[in-house]
Amino acid sequence: MPFASVEQIVNYAEQNKGILVAINAEKVLHATDDLRSLTDNNIGYCDGSGVAIALHQKGYNEAIKIAGCDLWLELVERFQSTKSFYLVGGKQEVIEETVRKLQLQFPEIKILGYHHGYLKSKEEQSALINEVARLKPDVVFVAMGSPKQELLMRELQKRHPFAIYQGLGGSYDIYVGHVERAPKWWIDHNMEFAYRLIKQPSRIKRQISLLKYAWWLMTKKL
Repeated sequence: MPFASVEQIVNYAEQNKGILVAINAEKVLHATDDLRSLTDNNIGYCDGSGVAIALHQKGYNEAIKIAGCDLWLELVERFQSTKSFYLVGGKQEVIEETVRKLQLQFPEIKILGYHHGYLKSKEEQSALINEVARLKPDVVFVAMGSPKQELLMRELQKRHPFAIYQGLGGSYDIYVGHVERAPKWWIDHNMEFAYRLIKQPSRIKRQISLLKYAWWLMTKKL
C-alpha cells in the first residue's frame, strides 16, 4: 500500500510486522519474480521519487518518497525504549562504529547483537540465522545491498517471523560519515541520484538504465 507519511509506515510495520522493502526505479527495472513476490508479501514503500510519481499517475496522490536511510533511524527513535534490535551488514569496523554511535545517540537502545555483512559461506549464514532466531530481536536491520539483503531477510523471517525487518543498503556508511549523502537541496528537488553520480562517476553504467524508467514514466507505461 502507498504510504502518506513516515509515521504511517512505522505504525503499519509495528502492527503487521514483516520486511520493509525499499522500492526505487532500479528495483522496478531489475526485479525478478522472486523479489516481486517477496515485496508483494511484505511491506513495500517508495524509496525513490520515480516510484512516487508512477503511483501518482495511477491515482495514489497521497504516496510520498520515504528514504530508507531516514526511515531506519525513525524506527530506532520510536522504539529505542520499548523494543530490541539486531544489526547486520557493512564491514566489521563500520558495524562496530554504527553500534557505538547508536548507543550514544539513543541511550535507551537495546542492541542484542550485530554481525558484519560479508557472509562467505552457507555455514556462516546459518550461524547468523540461528543467532537471530535464538535472540528474537523485535527489529532487524540488514545493510547488504539488494537483492542480497532481501533474500537474507526472507530466510531470517522464516525462523523468526515476529520482527520488523528493514534492508538498508549503504545506510550504515552514511550514518557514520564514511559516505556523504546529497545536500538537502538535491534531495528536495529529487536530484539525489545526480549528486551521487557526480561523486561516483563509476555509477554511470547502473544509472544509464534509468533512462528507460524515465521513458516509461513519460509514456505512462508503468
